[in-house]
Amino acid sequence: MLRIKRYQYIGLVCLSLGYAACNTPKLAKRTENKNVPASYNDSKDTTNTASLKWQDYFTDPYLRALIDTALSNNQELNITMQEIEISRNEVRARKGEYLPFVGIKGGAGVDKAARYTNKGALEANTQIVPGEERPEPLQDYLIGAYANWELDIWKKLRNAKKAAVARYLGSVEGKNFMVTNLVAEIANSYYELLALDNQLDIVKKNIEIQTNAFEIVKLQKEAARVNELAVRRFEAQVLNTKAMQYTIQQKIVETENHINYLLGRFPQPIARTDNGFIDLVPAVVQAGIPSQLLANRPDIMKAEQELAAAKLDVKVARARFYPSVGISASVGYNAFNPTYFFKSPESMLYSLAGDLAAPLINRNAIKATYYSANAKQIQAVYNYERTILNAYVEVMNQLAKINNMQQSYDLKTKQVAALAKSVDISNDLFKSARADYMEVLLTQRDALEAKFELIETQQQKMNATVNIYQALGGGWR
Repeated sequence: MLRIKRYQYIGLVCLSLGYAACNTPKLAKRTENKNVPASYNDSKDTTNTASLKWQDYFTDPYLRALIDTALSNNQELNITMQEIEISRNEVRARKGEYLPFVGIKGGAGVDKAARYTNKGALEANTQIVPGEERPEPLQDYLIGAYANWELDIWKKLRNAKKAAVARYLGSVEGKNFMVTNLVAEIANSYYELLALDNQLDIVKKNIEIQTNAFEIVKLQKEAARVNELAVRRFEAQVLNTKAMQYTIQQKIVETENHINYLLGRFPQPIARTDNGFIDLVPAVVQAGIPSQLLANRPDIMKAEQELAAAKLDVKVARARFYPSVGISASVGYNAFNPTYFFKSPESMLYSLAGDLAAPLINRNAIKATYYSANAKQIQAVYNYERTILNAYVEVMNQLAKINNMQQSYDLKTKQVAALAKSVDISNDLFKSARADYMEVLLTQRDALEAKFELIETQQQKMNATVNIYQALGGGWR
């Protein structure tokens, strides 16, 4: 009868563990959508500029030197490198969790029980070694080894390690994405600096032209051909252009300091080319096909790794509902006197135990973790899809910008040429009294604005070639 009851208890325990394992809450599932359009502009050419190393894409030696310095010294990038190291150590920690834990321990102590107690009375009438008095107080010495091991039958610990590996790989891709952004930011700032240099040169030339015109107007006033108003208007124009010179110089200082900040160094002059910025020819860009973004864009690959980690987190959370199996063991020596310490088998101790445990009642905390892991997984799906969509939109925007800026540049080049001629014509007409001073001033102002706009358009052209390289996933290789 006792044996039957024992089997009933064992069966009840097994049923309880089975219920705990099988009664896992159901979750909503969502699969990521990796579909992208077949092409950008009906082109099937798979040649992709993103495969070029940044050293090959950017040919300016000064720019390449700046980028190379930034990749070594940029503080934010170096901080990210340490985050990668943290992720790598997390992988090591997770790997160690599903391996046996083995340790050694030793100890020494002394124990004196009160004589008039149950324990004291029993000890007083007990001889530990026949023929020898019981030592009082009783000493205790121990040395041994112990081991604990959770059997990972549901792959809870291994999936946790895989999730840590995915996050580590994601941190590497995050670093690569930062590299692409850093390379692009330095290149854009460098071209901005060249544009400002060019604008400053134009302003200085216009100051010289306007100063000459101002001297001519003063002579004409002395000859009574113009009045004082014309003199003052020409003077105001010269002063306004001189003020623009200092505004541009301040922008140059700020841009140089921004580049120095990206390079991780204190402010100093930025070495740069003195070739004509307006004559720079942008690099030819091959966009390839949209599906290549999945392998070229570090932010997409990072989102993919984060999604993989989130899926594994759900499996880990689900495994918490299942029974866990643990094994513990120990072996060593224990004696009250060092002379008996290694006397076997009397002083030897050992143990071996196994345990089986599963949550049965009040599993709210486990359920909450499970639901949260699933919500984060769905969140990671949306983030992955959003990252792909954003990458495609960025490429399309920059492709359109390259085309539109080239069209604008061609038209503004013609505009600048026409206004340059009009400045000469207005000056000649003014000298011969066939045009008033307002026509000269307006023509000079329009010509200056047109030249500035031409430089800005050229800068946008160069920025577009940088941004398309970044959007395609170039710069981190």
